[in-house]
Amino acid sequence: MQDNKYIYSFRYDTTESMLCKLESRYIFNKEEEHKQLISNVKIEPSRSAFIKRRLDVISFSTDYAMLIDQIKNENIRTDGFKVEYLVLDGDSTRYAGRLAKLKDVGFCIDSYPDYHNPTVIYGICTYEGIWYFGVLIKNNFAWQNHKQKPYSYSNSIKQNIAKALVNIAVGSKQEVKLLDACCGVGTIMLEACFAGYDIEGCDISKKTCKNARANLSHFNYVGEVHCSDIKNMTKLYDAAIIDLPYNIYTKATDSDILHIIESTSEITDRIVIVSTAEIRNAISSAGLRVVNYCEVRKRGKVNFTRKIWVCESEDKFEINQD
Repeated sequence: MQDNKYIYSFRYDTTESMLCKLESRYIFNKEEEHKQLISNVKIEPSRSAFIKRRLDVISFSTDYAMLIDQIKNENIRTDGFKVEYLVLDGDSTRYAGRLAKLKDVGFCIDSYPDYHNPTVIYGICTYEGIWYFGVLIKNNFAWQNHKQKPYSYSNSIKQNIAKALVNIAVGSKQEVKLLDACCGVGTIMLEACFAGYDIEGCDISKKTCKNARANLSHFNYVGEVHCSDIKNMTKLYDAAIIDLPYNIYTKATDSDILHIIESTSEITDRIVIVSTAEIRNAISSAGLRVVNYCEVRKRGKVNFTRKIWVCESEDKFEINQD
């Protein structure tokens, strides 16, 4: 357990559970379970739309009294602190018991608390017979400001999905060169820029490209937007994301879809694709292999489902298998 220094709590609805688990596999190399995960991987909660908070573990013990002694021995002196109790799966502690434990921890800290504007939030929780204490870091949801972008399309993917696509494409890497191959007004680009990744966009519509640039500029993000058919792109990328056109104004034919996927596969060997139709044949024809897959159903519209395909070139897949 000593290597697992971080406890993550997740929040999502049933329509996004598969996507959250897929994202979790690429960030942490394992799936979250029961909306929580213990890991030695440290990431900012705001990198994901599904991570609610992260507990940076300071002390832990199977014995609650021993944990309290450990907290006392830390000699914490932080003015303006606050303590919160995290209810994890399997914790049957009643409300009165949780309040009592908050007081126990609070009395271990030799400072004055501030419940309304804390400088530091500490957390206490129990999971599978072990008590944990640490510093609590919450998702600040600053990325939701992107909803106020100057230009938007009614058919644009949700921010939750956009952020997950970026995380799936990037995985555990820090330095990557990304391409949004059908960038539209830049919904995916905004989330990649927020997370600090180097991303470029591509779209065949001059107006759409202009709007994407305006959206990026509005938030002071830097990302080149190419007004080009994807087949004319020659720069190489570590990974690409394709949100295939699907609405009544930009509906793509089967040949259009194959063209987009094949052209993108020429400049990267790793692609995350969003579609509303079955495209396995197009993926195979482009020399790609599906290594992961999930679906995201739109709430209230049972017949509208987005399919997420994580693809790698056959050559790269064979090398990794060897």
